[in-house]
Amino acid sequence: MRTLIRNSLCSLLCVAAMTMTAPSAVSQEAARVRYQEIPEEAYSVVAQVRAKAGKEDALRAATLPLIDLVRGDPKNLVYFLQEDRTEPGHFIFYEVFSSQADFDAHNAMPYVKDWFAKLPELADGGVEVMRMAVLGKPKK
Repeated sequence: MRTLIRNSLCSLLCVAAMTMTAPSAVSQEAARVRYQEIPEEAYSVVAQVRAKAGKEDALRAATLPLIDLVRGDPKNLVYFLQEDRTEPGHFIFYEVFSSQADFDAHNAMPYVKDWFAKLPELADGGVEVMRMAVLGKPKK
C-alpha cells in the first residue's frame, strides 16, 4: 500500500512539474494582455445574447468565428466569448477597445454586420449591451 501511494504521489509530482514548466496555449494567450497598456479612454462592453429555443447550436456556430476575427483587430485589446454552463445558448461577450471610436468602427465591420443580420432568426430579443469604463488601470 505504501509503495502504491508513493508511486501515485511521484506520478502526480511529475505531471505537475511538466505542466508548470511547459507553456500552455492559455498562458501564451494571456501573456498578450498587458494591463498597463490599456489607455485611459479604453472602451469596454459587456453584452449578452440568448438563443431562441432550438437555435442554440446555430447561434453558437454563427458566433464562434467572431473570436478570431475580433481578436485579429489591432484596436481590440481584450475579447472573450463565454457561454453559460447551465443555460446553453446564453452567450456573454466581454470586449475592450482602445476607444469608443474603435468600438464603433468594429461594429461597422462587415463580419459584425453579418452576425447582427442573423440574430432575428437565431436570438431571443437581440443583444443586450452594457457600455462600461475600465477602472483600476495600473499607473504608468
